[in-house]
Amino acid sequence: MIKIVCVGKIKEKYLRDAISDYEKRISKYHKINIIEVEDSNMKEESIRILKNIKKDDFVITLEINGNVISSMEFANKIDKLFITNSNITFVIGGSDGIDDIVKERSNYSLSFSTLTFPHQLFRVILLEQIYRCFKILNNETYHK
Repeated sequence: MIKIVCVGKIKEKYLRDAISDYEKRISKYHKINIIEVEDSNMKEESIRILKNIKKDDFVITLEINGNVISSMEFANKIDKLFITNSNITFVIGGSDGIDDIVKERSNYSLSFSTLTFPHQLFRVILLEQIYRCFKILNNETYHK
């Protein structure tokens, strides 16, 4: 299963629609679950985030200072992870970032850019990349 634990609710309808669309697309390849935790201060957010991570989950935190990889490398990483892990959990922090206690639980930190994105929009970006990953792995046209 792919799990995305993220801080905050999506307020804009156009973002909710995009998220729903990518969830539907991804579900043709793999089970996906998005868990929203209430935004607060980083310590409280970290407690809420960690409550949604199982001990055997492979955790990927999305961090501005994380590893930068290509879409092809991302697809290969996900493919290899599913060989030994049944659950991959992505963590998107709140507007203040991710607390160190969550970073310590992380198995891999990933960055999509050194740019800062609104965390609500970033959820769409992550879902699109997960979808692209499955299209690449199944040799289907989409990724160029």
